[in-house]
Amino acid sequence: MSRELVIAGRRIADDTDTYVIAEVGHNHQGSVEKCKEMIDAAVACGCDAVKLQKRENRALFTKSMYESSYNSENAFGSTYGEHREALEFDDRQYVELANYCKQKGIAFFSTAFDFESADFLHALDMPAFKIASGDIINTPLLEYVAKLGKPMIVSTGGATMDDVKRAYETIMPINRQLAILQCTAGYPPAWEELNLRVIETYRKAFPDIVIGFSSHDSGIAMPLLGYALGSRMVEKHFTLDRTMKGTDHAFSLEPVGMRKLVRDLKRARVAMGDGVKKQYPSEEKPLFKMAKKLVAARDLPAGHVLTREDIAIKSPNDGLPPHQMNVVIGQKLTAALAADDNITLEGLARA
Repeated sequence: MSRELVIAGRRIADDTDTYVIAEVGHNHQGSVEKCKEMIDAAVACGCDAVKLQKRENRALFTKSMYESSYNSENAFGSTYGEHREALEFDDRQYVELANYCKQKGIAFFSTAFDFESADFLHALDMPAFKIASGDIINTPLLEYVAKLGKPMIVSTGGATMDDVKRAYETIMPINRQLAILQCTAGYPPAWEELNLRVIETYRKAFPDIVIGFSSHDSGIAMPLLGYALGSRMVEKHFTLDRTMKGTDHAFSLEPVGMRKLVRDLKRARVAMGDGVKKQYPSEEKPLFKMAKKLVAARDLPAGHVLTREDIAIKSPNDGLPPHQMNVVIGQKLTAALAADDNITLEGLARA
């Protein structure tokens, strides 16, 4: 059974590097130029993809919510609707950013929060669709996006296992190009709420799809633990400056952190190895100094029968290993040995 997904030509599977998504979200603050700066930074960090969020705000929110007062220090408008609209790119801006990502050689896609947004992103020929945690129970949207035929990445923050199974069973008969991400929908969550072992739970429950981790914590260590547990996709909120205005900046990674995360995830893949214990060339010189051999504890004449007191254990490691101690005790020397001379099997005879 193949656990594999391909996004914009990049294969994602158990034997590949982690697919790293820089979640720009609305950290661009409504500025195309700032978003381009973030795209450049994501490319420099080695990310595989940049992700935004797309909402048709008037259709998405009730009139009362859209018009509700919004007094947060992170607000970009006096009402929630004004705030959301200030952070929303229009069609022309999306086309400009999609083309920019093509020039820069990085995948570009978005979260579709509603049917209209899904149609818009599909018309732009996005290589994948992200589904936010809040829509894991939105089976009509899951079905709709699945029928568009592109890879789907579904976050599972706030979900029960029944919710996740329902989403899986909704999507897979229509579109088998699916990745499910363990996620905790706190911004950021407490460490004890990350529950990374759910990655293992998902891998057992869904053996035919890629499992990943949408990491809302503020550090770089947790995705590495996720990799060890079987995650092969990570989504990390990304910013140029954590002090900028906006809800997500404070727990987002700045470029230096994202660069380290990408680096360490690549190291993690090769460092996991094949599970076969073996010796490596890099160990030869250190072990020559550190490991030991069997030598004569003092000058010993030919014909002497070795006792434990006749044998010393010393470095360097260029002789008979100490685990052969019981083999040589009781054997007779065929030639005299000076103190510190190697004891060899060839220099012994039965007493």
